[in-house]
Amino acid sequence: MTNNSYYIYINTLIIKARGLLIGIFCLLSLTTYSQNQLEIQLAQEYLLKGEKRKALELFRELAKNDVNLPFIQNSYLSTLLDLSESEEAISHLKKLLRKEPNNILYRIDIGIVYMRIGDTARADKYFRDLINEHKSNTSLIVTISNYFASKSLVEYAVLALLDSRNSLSSPTMFCVELAMLYRIQGQRTKMVQEYLSIAKQSSVNIQFAKNLMQAMLTTPEELENLEKLLYESIQKEPEVEVYSDLLIWVTMQQKNFSASFVQARAYDRRYKKLGEKCIEIAKVALDNDDFETATRSYNYVIKEYPTGPYFLQAQLGLMRAHEARVQKTFPVVIDSVRKLVNDYTKFIEQYPNNGNSLEAQRSKAILHSGYLNESDSAIELLSQLVRNPKTPMQLKAKVKLDLGDIFLTIGEPWESSLLYSQVEKTLQESQVGYEAKLKNAKLSYFKGDFRLAQEHLDILKEATTREIANDAMELSMRIKENIALDSVGEALKAFASIELLLYQNKTAQAYRAIELLKQGTSTLSDSIESRTTFANHAILDDVYWLEANLRLKGGEFERSVSLLQQIRDEYPNDILADDAYFLQGEIYERHILDKEKAMEIYREFLNKFPGSVFAAEARKRFRVLRGDFNITPNQ
Repeated sequence: MTNNSYYIYINTLIIKARGLLIGIFCLLSLTTYSQNQLEIQLAQEYLLKGEKRKALELFRELAKNDVNLPFIQNSYLSTLLDLSESEEAISHLKKLLRKEPNNILYRIDIGIVYMRIGDTARADKYFRDLINEHKSNTSLIVTISNYFASKSLVEYAVLALLDSRNSLSSPTMFCVELAMLYRIQGQRTKMVQEYLSIAKQSSVNIQFAKNLMQAMLTTPEELENLEKLLYESIQKEPEVEVYSDLLIWVTMQQKNFSASFVQARAYDRRYKKLGEKCIEIAKVALDNDDFETATRSYNYVIKEYPTGPYFLQAQLGLMRAHEARVQKTFPVVIDSVRKLVNDYTKFIEQYPNNGNSLEAQRSKAILHSGYLNESDSAIELLSQLVRNPKTPMQLKAKVKLDLGDIFLTIGEPWESSLLYSQVEKTLQESQVGYEAKLKNAKLSYFKGDFRLAQEHLDILKEATTREIANDAMELSMRIKENIALDSVGEALKAFASIELLLYQNKTAQAYRAIELLKQGTSTLSDSIESRTTFANHAILDDVYWLEANLRLKGGEFERSVSLLQQIRDEYPNDILADDAYFLQGEIYERHILDKEKAMEIYREFLNKFPGSVFAAEARKRFRVLRGDFNITPNQ
């Protein structure tokens, strides 16, 4: 063997030996780590069983290896204190601090030991000195505050942030952190003041503050306290725009849109917004069926800002408010519908090239189809919008959905499906795209293809706006509830066929089918031989609900109330129970005009269904009927 070969041979042996040693070391380390993990787990199990002495013995051994400390420190210290081993706890912490003198958490732990042994005065001085020592270091003070909070010492967590804020003369620092701590303490007023401070810092923070308050202020009392605080803030600092903005917002959260309009009117005048805020109030009020406030708001913008940027929008909105009122006045007066059609026509002729006229044309078409039984006129108007190059994509998509609805009413479901699918494919991740998917789901439901309908609905329950998700959830639950008791779904198919009849304005046929369904039979024709018999008890609550709404639209208010009472009596825990309660109250309030009875039902509703989606609206209506919001029209 040559010298060169010999050296190569020796080096190879050395490399192999080194690799073997590293492997052995890694194996030993892994074995040690695994053993430690088992002992840590065993110690924790002893704690769970209440065998703290056994756990402490293991922790003492484990603490001799610094590698274990991150995994056992909290449990080890707590066990020492639980077993009154305070001197050992202090000794352990001082030992750790000799190795890590800058570890602020170990220093706080020493104060916690003083607190646990009952020496609160010493602990208090210790914590205050610690905070004072580090108050100029903002990142460290946040760490200190968070650690105090994690140990349920929230008062010191607050003190740390406030001392730092004061020492740095920065009154807007730590607003979010302090708001969360005040929330934990139940100090709602201070929490809200921090939110207001966030909003006041910059206009871009306003929506952030609103989102926080919407999540945190959930009771009427909390919103009322915020409203009071905002009034006080406006009196002290009338030049601060954010307070006025938030005051409008909080009255809207309370659904007190009349008060919102009063504040919005002053806001638009003071800050020269040309009616912008009033338009916002009008839209939300209209969405919540407060037609009076919507009408007042739109009229105000029309009168005060005739040359402003919102004038045409207000005119169109005013017609929509009138339309909504006509649609919710039962039975619908056809002469009122024709007047609305004429109003829309005049608006379109007066402003032919304006974008608002395109919206007006769509509204006019829906009236032709939905109330005047003039489908051909509606199809022509909507088709013009689809062909018009000036029609925006979103509006064009909505128009296609309208056309799909009309084709369904005249018995051409394939055309409907084609239009719905076009929109669904073109605007997949938008609200109108989800609406198209919901309509396709309902189309499958009308056909009795519940499996395909369910596939659509399962997607919609997770991936869309609240309103569409709620509709999807409601239909999905109806399908599941009825298929569970009737795998063939005969009763549900009969019910779906009635809904389709109503969709097609075939009211007389729908009434006949409802009576048959109540008897446990159904037919889509008048032939006795074509009837199907089935157990229908699972679908009866839906039948009552459907007929109650149908009777309501026909002006049969007492009959509608009676059907809703059947739901309340026979299905008190069903998904439709709160709907039935709320609609009863609405009928007494708006149609029978029995104020006392409406208040009684709303009061019962709030006691029985405090978590219902209708709770906020019911509370607002009860308070309006009680006279809490007595704002005269000229205010």
